[in-house]
Amino acid sequence: MEPDLDRFTSRRSTVYGSRGVVATSQPLAAQAGIETLRDGGNAFDAAVSTAAALNVVEPTSTGLGGDVFALYRTADGEVGAMRACGGAPEGATIDAVRSAVAADREAEGGESDGAVDPDDVEMPHRGPYAITVPGTARGWEATAEKLGRKSLAELLQPAIRYATEGYPVSEVVAEQWRHGEEVFETDHAREAFLFDGAAPETGQVVTLPRLGESLRRIAKEGADVVYDGEIAEAIATEVQARGGFLSVSDLRSFEVEWPDPVSTTYNGAEVYELPPNNQGLIALEALNVAEELGAGEHPHGSVERVHRLAEAMKLAFHDGHRYITDPDYEDHPPIGSKSWARRRAREVGEGANHDVGFGVPNANAEDADTVLLTVADGEGNLVSYINSRFAGFGSGVVAGDTGIALQNRGSSFSLDPDHPNALEPGKRPFHTLVPAVARFDADDWAAFGVMGGYMQPQGHLQVIANVVDYDMPIQRALDEPRWRYRESGELAVEPHFPDDLSAKLSRRGHRVRTMEAGHFGGAQIVREADGVLSAATEPRKDGNAQGY
Repeated sequence: MEPDLDRFTSRRSTVYGSRGVVATSQPLAAQAGIETLRDGGNAFDAAVSTAAALNVVEPTSTGLGGDVFALYRTADGEVGAMRACGGAPEGATIDAVRSAVAADREAEGGESDGAVDPDDVEMPHRGPYAITVPGTARGWEATAEKLGRKSLAELLQPAIRYATEGYPVSEVVAEQWRHGEEVFETDHAREAFLFDGAAPETGQVVTLPRLGESLRRIAKEGADVVYDGEIAEAIATEVQARGGFLSVSDLRSFEVEWPDPVSTTYNGAEVYELPPNNQGLIALEALNVAEELGAGEHPHGSVERVHRLAEAMKLAFHDGHRYITDPDYEDHPPIGSKSWARRRAREVGEGANHDVGFGVPNANAEDADTVLLTVADGEGNLVSYINSRFAGFGSGVVAGDTGIALQNRGSSFSLDPDHPNALEPGKRPFHTLVPAVARFDADDWAAFGVMGGYMQPQGHLQVIANVVDYDMPIQRALDEPRWRYRESGELAVEPHFPDDLSAKLSRRGHRVRTMEAGHFGGAQIVREADGVLSAATEPRKDGNAQGY
């Protein structure tokens, strides 16, 4: 029987704890985080343990072959960020990729006369040319060393246990896994992630022994084995055998960064996001424009409110996709500032604006696969931690016998040299991942995020507005029906979005389209308010929040 993941909704309550809370998309991963907290770890230790477990129990969306980012507040009040995001290989020039892709298409008989003009090819969505340097292993290790109190080896134990002893596959993950069956092109890739050639069924107990062995090696040797050891050799050998450019030298040169967060205020709340190369500025601009338009002054379910929020989001995407890139390669104007928002808000009228383009750098990022987790402990630490390979199972390339599927984040590059996200060696691609932190009052903080490609900043806008403008409990703030502005210019809404509100939006000129709930992201949030810890999780996923 085919699963129907959108038919039913179930009520869930905000979860409370006195010593720690964890919210993420998989119960088994949340258990790993709680186990770490109970064993004396802090929120950052629990974040790494949970993320590693997600690598195993939700392998469709995350893994060692991807990237990881964090936004956090420490017990002493510091708000900080971590970015473990690799760049393009040194050999990956525009000309080199164009020539390689053209040659592949010619070999496959892509043109009737056998000739393919390299100037006509685009950046591939999957395969070896879309692979960038993975940052996950270094990011986990750096988080544990700088912010945690446990060793990486200790934090990987729950993930190793799940990978080697087995776990039952959850409903949403089983459906995602089924869509990934056709991604793998080599025998060792299929052997690593398929079972008798097929994705697992819901409830089927599976093991991932190759991935488990790689996790064991990292626990024993540290992240160096991924960047300058045998796993690094396996990664480079696999990519180059497939015609790609990633080398051990590229891996060896990777470093984790600790950038200063960017922030704004929204109706009294302070919201912190990651700076470029991420979408954080898009979320901040949308919040600023929405505040300038007075969106929160209207009733929650009113057309006036949703129209203003959607128009703010359009402007933010237009500007973000025009200007955001790797800041080491190009500067950007102050799109996250209040003055910028005041100017842009003047362009919003009572009807839908169809003159603003989405400016999408990569249409395939409309619905990317990602995991987000949030943790708070009883000491005052809280963190939003986000991991991804981009598309489901990333590039589809698995590094030898390591069980590590490599990301396709490089597909966000353009082969147009005049594009702000033009491919350059060492350059980091435009990145969709955006963890966030908010301060609602002096002693009221939250770590949150909404995974899902271009849904992420839109989810930030809607969740923050729900909490700040309408004082919603955090679980209700996640449960409320969502909308999203799409690359096509449509305003998509969930099946349980009010029909009368959709009709009113249509009369204002919005091209409203109803889509399945799975297209509207996966949110997680933890909150510390006056010493009380709480957590809420995404009803659109296999979400689970736990406390103790």
